[in-house]
Amino acid sequence: MTGQEAVELIHQEAWTGRKPGLERTTELLRRLGDPHKGLKFIHITGTNGKGSTAAMVASVLTRAGLKTGLYTSPHLWRFHERFQVNGQPIPDADLGRIAEQVIRAGKGMEDPATEFELMTAVGMLYFREAGCDLVVLEVGLGGRLDSTNVIPAPEAAVITNIGLEHTQELGNTRALIAAEKAGILKTGCSAVLYHQSREVEEVVEAACRKVGVPLTITAPDTLEVLSSGREGQIFRYRGMGPFRIGLLGDYQTLNATVAIDVILSLRERGWHISGEALEQGLEKAVWPARMELARREPDVILDGGHNPQCMEALSQSLAQLYPGKKIWFLTGVLADKDYPSMFGQIIPLAKGFVTITPDSPRALTAQDLAAYLEKRGQRAFPCGSTQEGVEKVLELAGPEDTVCICGSLYMIGEVRHILGLC
Repeated sequence: MTGQEAVELIHQEAWTGRKPGLERTTELLRRLGDPHKGLKFIHITGTNGKGSTAAMVASVLTRAGLKTGLYTSPHLWRFHERFQVNGQPIPDADLGRIAEQVIRAGKGMEDPATEFELMTAVGMLYFREAGCDLVVLEVGLGGRLDSTNVIPAPEAAVITNIGLEHTQELGNTRALIAAEKAGILKTGCSAVLYHQSREVEEVVEAACRKVGVPLTITAPDTLEVLSSGREGQIFRYRGMGPFRIGLLGDYQTLNATVAIDVILSLRERGWHISGEALEQGLEKAVWPARMELARREPDVILDGGHNPQCMEALSQSLAQLYPGKKIWFLTGVLADKDYPSMFGQIIPLAKGFVTITPDSPRALTAQDLAAYLEKRGQRAFPCGSTQEGVEKVLELAGPEDTVCICGSLYMIGEVRHILGLC
């Protein structure tokens, strides 16, 4: 079986009619020899910033000489991106072979595994086979009932910034969502929490007390940003540094504080991670499509922001990088997102919009989005494809202009491919 054939078979298994829970993943992994029980983990959940935080932590661990697995979702262009060891995606032959083994193991299950549960099993087998010292494991949805939560107590359980997302599944307040995400806390781990609203912090503190877990909350009051621009950011934190990150957006320095506190907690547990590895790992970390400066003249920024909190962070970062400048936007969005709130964040910055229809059955059409934006007083040009949209926005923008391509991760991977980035 090739990797692509495996991907197609895995994609056939949807959530339809399945109850959330860990039973299917537990049974599937048992049939595969419980590969997760031979691994050590950094388990990361949250609403915003968990992918960037995971990428920074994994980069530092790799620079420290540890064989490091990284499991993230969704992918931008190739499914293989979800499973990485020391920054390299799983080879196609390995994906095909391991996925065939997983699919075969799942065939006898009375309650068949879902797509994400199959993917999680693929990751566990691959990381064990690769001999990973640590696996940075990103939660798919929520925490307590996410299939990744079958793991034993991780070295560190990490909760990034929490906002209102998936409210039908997780709850309609930040406190309820925090309680679901705090479900990854287990006796024997250390915990790191992004500093945020008191209601969230109280929920996580209570959960830590219940399972006897030491908690570190990031200290943004000790964050000193020394410089921030299109070439990257330099900062100090907790009196340490200076550190440099290539990731743009002021929110990324806050995500970096989470990564630093994770590394400090690992040191306390006996992991040897030098100051040099910490500095180099942060500097070399990449996380595509999050305030990614893809090209110059015109500057083209790619961002996969897909909820109002992401768009707020995007608008603040664009205003900081391009003060007083109007920006051309290429965008597409899913119809079930709160797109009025999302676009309310960026309309004040806009010179005009080019709209496309993301490749998803849940997509809002380019024509409907353009009509909505025109009602908001904007110039908007609907296009029939992502390729056409990229060509149109680059035609409209002069060399001194700025283009931001944002709104849905479903389209950002295709845009990166069109621009020759993958």
